[in-house]
Amino acid sequence: QVQLVESGGGLVQPGGSLRLSCAASGSIKSIGGMGWYRQAPGKQRELVAAITSGGSTNYADSVKGRFTISRDNAKNTVYLQMNSLKPEDTAVYYCNAHLNFRYYWGQGTQVTVSS
Repeated sequence: QVQLVESGGGLVQPGGSLRLSCAASGSIKSIGGMGWYRQAPGKQRELVAAITSGGSTNYADSVKGRFTISRDNAKNTVYLQMNSLKPEDTAVYYCNAHLNFRYYWGQGTQVTVSS
């Protein structure tokens, strides 16, 4: 069974950094675009960053210059390096990936930015 497993969330002070990881496992025959979304309390889920199988990236305006998405195709893993974190970055972060011609979601990992 194909699944996405996230790790790396936690509590960090404003200005700090975190690195999220999302590994795809199972019988994976094809892997396409991967990305990170987030959902804050009372708000809709929004795209944070995405990366194609060829390595092209795009970011939400709110995180440009602070977050970096990358992927390791050999490990079927996508990363999100988050620097200069702000309280408004607090949310549950979800991994999303196009695997075997359909989209999968991870279970989510909490990121809390607070002093």
